[in-house]
Amino acid sequence: MIDNDQSSLNNEIDSIAIDDEGTFRDQLSTVDKSGKRIWVYPKKPKGRFYNYRKYISYILLLILFVTPWIKVSGRPFLLFNVIEGEFILFGVYFAPQDFHLLVIGMLILMLFIALFTVVFGRVFCGWVCPQTIFMEMVYRRIEYWIEGDANAQIRLNKSDWTSEKIMKKSAKQILFFTIAVLIGNTFLAYIIGTDQVVQIISEPINQHWSGFIAMVVFSFSFYFVFASLREQVCTTICPYGRLQGVLLDEQSLAVQYDFTRGEPRGKIRKNQPVQDNTGDCIDCNLCVKVCPTGIDIRDGIQLECVNCTACMDACDEVMEKVERPKGLIRIASLASITNKKFNIINKRSIAYTIVLLILIVLESFLFIGRSELEVILLRTPGMLYQEHEEGVISNLYNYQIINKSDKEFIVDFKIDNGGDAIIEFVGQPPHTLSQKTTEGALFIKIPKDQLSGRKSDLELKAYNRDVEMASFSTTFFGPKN
Repeated sequence: MIDNDQSSLNNEIDSIAIDDEGTFRDQLSTVDKSGKRIWVYPKKPKGRFYNYRKYISYILLLILFVTPWIKVSGRPFLLFNVIEGEFILFGVYFAPQDFHLLVIGMLILMLFIALFTVVFGRVFCGWVCPQTIFMEMVYRRIEYWIEGDANAQIRLNKSDWTSEKIMKKSAKQILFFTIAVLIGNTFLAYIIGTDQVVQIISEPINQHWSGFIAMVVFSFSFYFVFASLREQVCTTICPYGRLQGVLLDEQSLAVQYDFTRGEPRGKIRKNQPVQDNTGDCIDCNLCVKVCPTGIDIRDGIQLECVNCTACMDACDEVMEKVERPKGLIRIASLASITNKKFNIINKRSIAYTIVLLILIVLESFLFIGRSELEVILLRTPGMLYQEHEEGVISNLYNYQIINKSDKEFIVDFKIDNGGDAIIEFVGQPPHTLSQKTTEGALFIKIPKDQLSGRKSDLELKAYNRDVEMASFSTTFFGPKN
């Protein structure tokens, strides 16, 4: 009996994935059979979920545009200067020598997104992703404001070039590019800092050619993405959609169509008795018309779906009008729809969580053990040892002192296992500035009779006012005994 029920359910699921021609949907909804792009004109969404998304978008946009201007001790709160290898996260400076911490941090972020997707599906794309927020909550709303809803946009594009059409199209593109410039400059500020961006804008172009070119490239790139490329970023470029096929299972939450309740589709009117052979879906296609990627959610989970919940709002409005329960399209798991069971805790979510916690513990341990000062001491390339008349052997070294704190230090080096070895700096002892790298040279001199062989390993420590700041090692070369 159970096998027969399961077989019947599988047949029902398969029938939903079949279109009117009897073939499985095996092509993108935004590309026709000849390979030509189908431009998407989504109907303006409305409803409680859309309102929630607007509020979240306002908060995230405010954070995005304000954060580059926040400074801690004169330094940016966030900075990702990949050009000079300078990173500041939440006011903490990370030098290139801390690259392993950034790598582990990125792994934690990626694993968190994977775990989040395993449990909650692609909610990140529809609610948090900058591409979706700018496209749907900024650019698309400007388009609705100037050109009208979907049908009005289609009529305008098909109409002749009148003064009204020219005015609307020009106004839209000017606003599109203006916002693209603002976005481009903001993202550039995360790389080089707001001070540099202000200099590029306010000073003559010939003083900042590279920065000006970067600003232009960023601006036109964002303009092209939001004015032309649009949903193609989500459906064909972003790898996250492809990951859904690997990460999602029947227990994962996603925007789902309840086919057990909605099929078979048929026309329903208010106050009409429920027919035994008719489901709740009235086949109005509003869920398709509001979709920003042009898909039919009733075909099942698809990589183009960004879980924006626009179809949920549209369907709930219809269900309310025909006096049927809301939630025909809702956030649910396939298991909860087919078996009426849902278990958020499963083997995969547990495994991802364990690995994520291990990485977080490792990152925390490395971060706590991270020193404010790091010293690299290497023998000067191409230089041999020098033997002095008083029986002393000297080696020339180059040093780098990476100051990761917001303090300044006068640094002194001492050798732990060098006997009567002495250190002579070339010039003044190093004075390190906050969050800067200081370079210089020094001699290490050791009496010849205290050398045990041609090669000796030295252990050194760096001090600031007799306070140990860092330990490091180097190699000393001398003549054969």
